[in-house]
Amino acid sequence: MADLALLEDMHAALRRERVFLDRRDLLMESDEWLLSRFRLPRHLLVQLCEDLEPQLRRETRRSHAIPVPVMVLSTLGFLATGTFQREISDRSGISQPTFSRTLPAVLAAIKSLSRRYIQFPFDDGQQSIIKREFYRIAEYPNVVGAIDCTHVRIKAPSTNDYAFINRKNYHSINVQIICDAKLTILNMVARWPGGTHDSFILQNSSVGIKLRDGALQGRSHLLGDKGYPLTEYLVTPLANPATEQERRFNTAHIRTRSTVERCIGLLKGRWLCLGSAGGALLYSPQKSCDIILASGVLHNIAQGNGVPDDVQMLLEERMPREPWLAQPHMRAVQRRQELVDRF
Repeated sequence: MADLALLEDMHAALRRERVFLDRRDLLMESDEWLLSRFRLPRHLLVQLCEDLEPQLRRETRRSHAIPVPVMVLSTLGFLATGTFQREISDRSGISQPTFSRTLPAVLAAIKSLSRRYIQFPFDDGQQSIIKREFYRIAEYPNVVGAIDCTHVRIKAPSTNDYAFINRKNYHSINVQIICDAKLTILNMVARWPGGTHDSFILQNSSVGIKLRDGALQGRSHLLGDKGYPLTEYLVTPLANPATEQERRFNTAHIRTRSTVERCIGLLKGRWLCLGSAGGALLYSPQKSCDIILASGVLHNIAQGNGVPDDVQMLLEERMPREPWLAQPHMRAVQRRQELVDRF
């Protein structure tokens, strides 16, 4: 009987024994290696870890606490590849359950940087710089941003899943993006189901409300495609250009607005978890939105620091979009005609 009790005690001790995986110091790798797996060079990764450390550092009485760089790089590796958590955790030297627990905290910490890195230019000085950069593309004046929406695939939610089915008949989050001529994101809205119309997202976003209230000064405006309504702050192309002047206007409009399509392609090419190549995000809608917003912040960090964009730029999956047929305000029509007259 005593022998049996001894065996049970030994078995319990073996069960309690913790096994620690070897953790590589990934920051010691070359910039080329880091860029290929985390999309940022060493100095930016170090800076990002320092910025996030106050939120991610946890006091613990245990040894072998997960270092902040391991948590951050594991998350960036997941965003950059869209692969399964187990593969990322094996590379980082942590268990899959540990990575699953740290992922929400890292995403929340990155999202907290959004006010610093994603800002719409309501200031006249900022707008002037952006206007000049857009003007160099096709001599289209007074553009402070190009707007479009893109769909990010997600798994079917457990509740209200029909609202997330888009026009292509799959579940998604419809993400609004406004960018400048340098493919930097000026505004990102990631909270609406895939079945939501693009114009509805703009009208109910904080930027859209401010624009409707006259936040843009002078003749400044956004450029959008035919799926948006023509307004005083958003110019759309002519549906049926009849003259050479109108055709030149449409050509300049398309060339200038295409920056947002390139921005979306670069965003999804840099963070493959957002593109169809990475399949669908196998998370709840709320967590998927956190992943999208965190990717937008990291995209701007890369763009603002001149990180090479030689990653695969994905072609945006364009959805058939009906033109906006509601009658625009006369002032909006007159403003567009003034732009046409310039060409």
